[in-house]
Amino acid sequence: MPNIIEISDFSSPNLDVFARLTEKQLRNRLEPEKGIFIAESTKVIGLALDAGCEPISLLMERKYIEGQARDIIARCGNIPVYTADSNLLAELTGFRLTRGVLCAMHRPPFPSVEEVLAGTRRVAVLENITDSTNVGAIFRSAAALGVDAVLLTPSCCDPLCRRAVRVSMGTIFQVPWTRIGSDPSQWPQPGMDSLRKLGFKTVAMALSDTAVSIDDPQLMAEKKLAIILGTEGNGLAPYTVAHCDYTASIPMSHNVDSLNVAAASAVAFWQLRAR
Repeated sequence: MPNIIEISDFSSPNLDVFARLTEKQLRNRLEPEKGIFIAESTKVIGLALDAGCEPISLLMERKYIEGQARDIIARCGNIPVYTADSNLLAELTGFRLTRGVLCAMHRPPFPSVEEVLAGTRRVAVLENITDSTNVGAIFRSAAALGVDAVLLTPSCCDPLCRRAVRVSMGTIFQVPWTRIGSDPSQWPQPGMDSLRKLGFKTVAMALSDTAVSIDDPQLMAEKKLAIILGTEGNGLAPYTVAHCDYTASIPMSHNVDSLNVAAASAVAFWQLRAR
C-alpha cells in the first residue's frame, strides 16, 4: 500500500533532501559513506533501483501517482511519497519538475578498484574533471561505446550529483565506477602504478608534438587500455602525460586544436573500443 503524503507544511524536515540541502550536505547527510543522492525521472530512478540503490522517499506531482510513476512506487515499498501539484512543488524546490518525479536514495558504497576492473578491457579515467555536465555526458558515452568501467580521481566531480545523474540518463547506474584513491595524494601516483599492476596500458588524451593518432594500430591493439581524460581547462597533469605508455590525440581540421572533453571522450571510446 503506497504511503502517499499530501504536502501541507513546506518547513517539514522530511522535505529537506528535496528543497534545502546542498549537494555537499546530501553527500554527508548521515555519514560520508551513507550519504544521499537524488535521482530524477522514472527512467533514471528505475535504473538506480535495478542497480540495487535503496530508496528513501519520493517527491512527485499528484498526477503521476496513478500515471507514469505507478510502477516505481510499487517497487519502492512503503517509503513516503510526498505529493502536490506542479506549482506547489516548484515553489518548494525552486525549479519546475520537468520530469515530474524525484527520488532520494542512499548512496551505494564505493567498490575497490580491483573489483571494478575485474574482467575489463577498456576503462576511462577522469582526472579532476569538475563540470557535472561533462561527467554525466562521459558516462553516457562510456555506456554506449563499449567502455567497461570508469575511474574517477579524488578531485573529480561527484557522479551522483543531480545534474550528472540527469545528463547521464541514468547510465551512471549501468557502468561500474569508483574512485581511484581517497585523497589527491593518491593520484597520479600511486594510482597509475595500480593500473599497471592490473595489466593496463595507459593512454593520455592530450595535445603533444609526440602524440600518436587515436587510430594508431599498436594503440588500438592493446589488450587492456586505460583512457585518461583531463580537466576542462588545463587538461592532464604533466606527470600523468609523462608517465603514460602512450599520448594520443584526435586528428583535427580547420585549425581546431581540441574538443570539449565530453565530445573527445566519445570519439576516443569509439576508436579505441576493444576488438
